[in-house]
Amino acid sequence: MQFEFCCPTLFGLEGIVADELRFEGKIEDVRAENGRVFFSGDEHTLAWANLHLRCAERVLIRVASFRASTFTELFDRVREVRWEDYMDAHTAFPVKGWSLESQLFSVPTCQKMVKKAIVSRLSDTYGISWLPEDGASMQIQFSIHRDQCDLFLDTSGSGLHKRGYRANSNAAPLRETLAATMIKIARWRGRDPLIDPFCGSGTIPIEAAMIASNRAPGLMRSFDAEKWPMIPSNVCQQAREEALDAIRTDAEPVIVGCDIDPACTELSRENAQKAGVASLVSFGTRDALSLELDAMHGVLFANPPYGERLLDRQTAEQIYTGLGRLAGRSALRQYYLTSDPDFEKCYGYCADKKRKLYNGMIKCDLYMYFKSPAERKIYKISQNSRRFGS
Repeated sequence: MQFEFCCPTLFGLEGIVADELRFEGKIEDVRAENGRVFFSGDEHTLAWANLHLRCAERVLIRVASFRASTFTELFDRVREVRWEDYMDAHTAFPVKGWSLESQLFSVPTCQKMVKKAIVSRLSDTYGISWLPEDGASMQIQFSIHRDQCDLFLDTSGSGLHKRGYRANSNAAPLRETLAATMIKIARWRGRDPLIDPFCGSGTIPIEAAMIASNRAPGLMRSFDAEKWPMIPSNVCQQAREEALDAIRTDAEPVIVGCDIDPACTELSRENAQKAGVASLVSFGTRDALSLELDAMHGVLFANPPYGERLLDRQTAEQIYTGLGRLAGRSALRQYYLTSDPDFEKCYGYCADKKRKLYNGMIKCDLYMYFKSPAERKIYKISQNSRRFGS
C-alpha cells in the first residue's frame, strides 16, 4: 500500500530531515516545506522512517487535502475519505488539530465535526450503530490553514525525540532530535574526539555514540503503527532486525561528557547504559572552565546555560567569557547552542557561521567555529556598538 508521508520538524531542521530521507533512506521524492517534509512510500518506508530518522519529530500519513470554509463542507469532505482502508470497527481514533487564519477557527468544533464524520462513515461501512474503540490507537490529526484542510494519521505515537533511554533528565534537557541535528550539521562521524563540557543528562554524547555506531534511534521504543490492522505484523519486526544487523560493533569513537554537577554525570551514565552505548562514552564530574580546552583537538559540542531556565544571564555570560579565554584560540572545532544574542561579544570571537534553531519553544543560535585558530576574528565591540546599544 502506497502512502504520502509528512514529517513535522522543529523550525530550521527541514533540510537536515530531507537529507536523512534522501541519502540514508534512499527516498527520491522528498519535498521540504516550512516545518515539515513530505515523501512517499509503502509500509516498509513507514517502518524505516520511524526507526532511523534522528531529527524529525514524528511520521504522519496524509490521507486527504481539501478546502473547507463551512462545517458542512468539512463534514462532507472528511466523510468521503475511505477510512475503512485504514481502520477496523474496533480502532480507537482520537482527534486533535489546529486552525490558523481560517473561517473554521473553533478547534474544538472542528474536532467534533471530524470525529462525527469518521464515525458516520465507519458505522455505515461496518453496519453498526456504535463503535467500541477498544482496539489499537490511531491518532487523527487535522491542520487548517487559510481554509486548506489536511488530514493525517500519526504512525509514531510519542514524538520521535523520545528515544526510550532518557526516562529522567536534568532541569533543562536538550531535545534529542536537536542534539542529533547539531552533530549532523558538524558532519561528525566518529573519527575525531568529541567533548561536551556541559553534558547535563548526556544527550549530545549519547546521540553522538549512536551516530558513530550506526545505532538506529528508534530501536528501544515502539510505534503506534506497529499495532495497526493495515500494517503486516512482520514489517516492523523485519525493519528492527535489519537495524540491529547494521550496528557497527567495531566502532571506537572517543566521546567525553563532563558536568559540574555529579548528579548529572551519574544520570548521563545511566542514560548511556539504557541507550546501549555505555562502552562508547566516558562521563566525568568537572567544571568546564577547569578543562584544558586550549590543548585539545577534535570537536566540542555544548549547550551551555543561557539564563532561560538555569542560572541567570549574567552568570551564563561569565561562563561564555571563560570559554573564550580557554578555547578561543584552540584547535577544537566548536559548536555552541544558546539563546543569548550577546554570545559572541562575551566569547570574544566572531562565529564562522551561525544557524537559527529552536530548543523547544526557545529560539536559539548555533554558533560555529570551524576555521583554524589563525583565521578566527576577534569580536570588536566598537564595530557592533549599535547592535548592543553601547
